[in-house]
Amino acid sequence: MEFLLLFVVATFAGIVGALVGLGGGVILVPVILFLGNTLGLVQNITPQTVVGLSVIMMIFIGISSTLSYMKSKTVHFKTGFIFFIGSVPGTIFGAWINKGLDVPSFNLYFGILLIIIAMILIFRDKLKPVRWFVDHGTQFEYIDAQGKKYIYGYPIWFAISLTFVVGCMSGLFGIGGGSILVPAMLILFLFPPHVAVATSMFLVFLTALVNSASHIALGNVPWLYTIPVIIGGYLGAKVGAKINQSLNSEKLVFALRIVLLLLGIYSVLNALL
Repeated sequence: MEFLLLFVVATFAGIVGALVGLGGGVILVPVILFLGNTLGLVQNITPQTVVGLSVIMMIFIGISSTLSYMKSKTVHFKTGFIFFIGSVPGTIFGAWINKGLDVPSFNLYFGILLIIIAMILIFRDKLKPVRWFVDHGTQFEYIDAQGKKYIYGYPIWFAISLTFVVGCMSGLFGIGGGSILVPAMLILFLFPPHVAVATSMFLVFLTALVNSASHIALGNVPWLYTIPVIIGGYLGAKVGAKINQSLNSEKLVFALRIVLLLLGIYSVLNALL
């Protein structure tokens, strides 16, 4: 039963993660914690093991999504590698902090993060794009299938600093970081939407490699549970990446905002009460 639950949750996380560039961990972590610690349907779940499980899943969500997006040539590899420079030390630092968290503390901090992410998703369309970062940074050009030309870019020092923070969140909570990074890429760096999502998923893959190595070294990975999670995450990411190419994802993003907000409030209340 628990293997089926893990497969279903991972598949849904893979679909959502690949579709909107979140990585999937932001779905997997709170749901598995709820199923394990609140309902008792998944055994031996702790903040450490659920994060270890999540980062292993994100390797396969990341590679599955990246391979799919490569076909449409929307992955900006140079940006992915530049962002990776900042995320590596951040990921290792976050994984080190994670080992000292108990369940109430993890629920509290993770709940606050989910609420912040939900707020970012709610207000991102209302925020006006900022040209300063493009004008004062390295610039790139992209022409989409409709012939629309995009000029986007960023100061490399700022991008590395930002991805260090995102890497810390990824190592600490087992999330891909796309929920923070994609809005920043759209609003601050003026990325084309499909390029932002595709490049974010490439970074999720690279970051998850380092992240998983850190959590394996710390003994945080429940290897038996990784089987349904890897299969579900990989298949879900294939579906999500395919849907991304042909569907306006705003309806899903709207639903995701509400779900993340409710999960965040629940996690905070569960930690405090």
